[in-house]
Amino acid sequence: MTGQSLRTLSEANFEDNEISINVGGFKKKMRSNTLLRFPETRLGKLLSCNSKESILELCDDYDDTKNEFYFDRNPELFPYVLHFYNTGKLHVMGELCVFSFSQEIEYWGINEFFIDSCCSYSYHGRKMEPDQEKWEEQSDQESTTSSFDEILAFYNDASKFDKQPFGNIRRQLWLALDNPGYSVLSRIFSVLSIVVVLGSIVTMCLNSLPDFQIVDSNGNTEEDPRFEIVEHFGIAWFTFELVARFAVAPDFLKFFKHALNLIDLMSILPFYITLIVNLVVESTPTLANLGRVAQVLRLMRIFRILKLARHSTGLRSLGATLKYSYREVGLLLLYLSVGISIFSVVAYTIEKEDNEGLATIPACWWWATVSMTTVGYGDVVPGSTAGKLTASACILAGILVVVLPITLIFNKFSHFYRRQKQLESAMRSCDFGDGMKEVPSVNLRDYYAYKVKSLMASLTNMSRSTPSELSLNDSLH
Repeated sequence: MTGQSLRTLSEANFEDNEISINVGGFKKKMRSNTLLRFPETRLGKLLSCNSKESILELCDDYDDTKNEFYFDRNPELFPYVLHFYNTGKLHVMGELCVFSFSQEIEYWGINEFFIDSCCSYSYHGRKMEPDQEKWEEQSDQESTTSSFDEILAFYNDASKFDKQPFGNIRRQLWLALDNPGYSVLSRIFSVLSIVVVLGSIVTMCLNSLPDFQIVDSNGNTEEDPRFEIVEHFGIAWFTFELVARFAVAPDFLKFFKHALNLIDLMSILPFYITLIVNLVVESTPTLANLGRVAQVLRLMRIFRILKLARHSTGLRSLGATLKYSYREVGLLLLYLSVGISIFSVVAYTIEKEDNEGLATIPACWWWATVSMTTVGYGDVVPGSTAGKLTASACILAGILVVVLPITLIFNKFSHFYRRQKQLESAMRSCDFGDGMKEVPSVNLRDYYAYKVKSLMASLTNMSRSTPSELSLNDSLH
């Protein structure tokens, strides 16, 4: 290099007081004292270089004859950088992509803290908005991908009938019993099942009313014979339903691994167990205490309402939401536990001497629980002014604690509801009239595309997590 280039650029350029910058064809002469105001930026560091090798570490090319530095960057964004060196503030126009702008200023070594107050709120708000859009896009993508997986599993089960005796007939019965809305037969069967379930629940409720109870000569309460007929018909229907589904199932070993089939089994077990217990008690009077077990089992009939999940997309989506929202539910319980512990001790300390209802910490736990969950039975209330202020704080804290995880749980419910709707729509479009020939509703190209898209999204997230590496890669191209 020449003797001039062996000196630092600051020494050389203080003599002519400016250097030439070429950014993607956009040329500009800049004064050295302007750049030296920000020595930690990329252009400021250029002035301290004392060799061509150190210069090329900061720029893409350097012409020592013209003392011109070349940068292979977007020339449309460089005026914002120039404005920063002249004023010390960054401004962001509304039409700019905030992520491109963020990568650009990072390349030039300019911190986001220099964004002026008039643009800062809008800039950071626009950077946060894509996170929600990205979550929704990812949710839709996962919903579609999961639906594809379930559809393929559905077709895999349907294909098993091809190698079984009476395969086509059993497949049509399986579709009618397991997929409400698939055909006219399945809709009729679904309506009958719903009517029987609701009738069974209504009968159980009416049977608890004194007007419908019969007392025998020994003072024991017996069921109304009319309700017994309805109950026995319901059990016969539920049993027939379960046995029929089991008989036409494509895989007997996996039948009871399905949650809805387990619900069907649990809806009839209490009746048969109660029947066995009553027979044992009648034959062996010494085991009369087993009768109490039968009474408890009779109350389990209320769980038949869960059978409606087979016919309701919303109930199935709710079950999936609870299954996959255990973290959010855990957070909700943790927040409530902390709040209840704190406010119960405070209430106990304030009210223990003047209020018998809050004289112990366990009693205060009950009060704090009904207060934080905004139930407010009113059976126990604080009497002092300090106690009422504590109760007010407890209620307000409870509202905030309950609201925080609700949005996350609701978003998951929307995700599973969309997925279930897509799955049902795809299943209803299937036609197995002439046997298992193809998979008309599943576009394997789209399925592959979604898988690749999901992989690319993961790679994009990784690259976004290390913006310095992204800027370095951009500078090398």
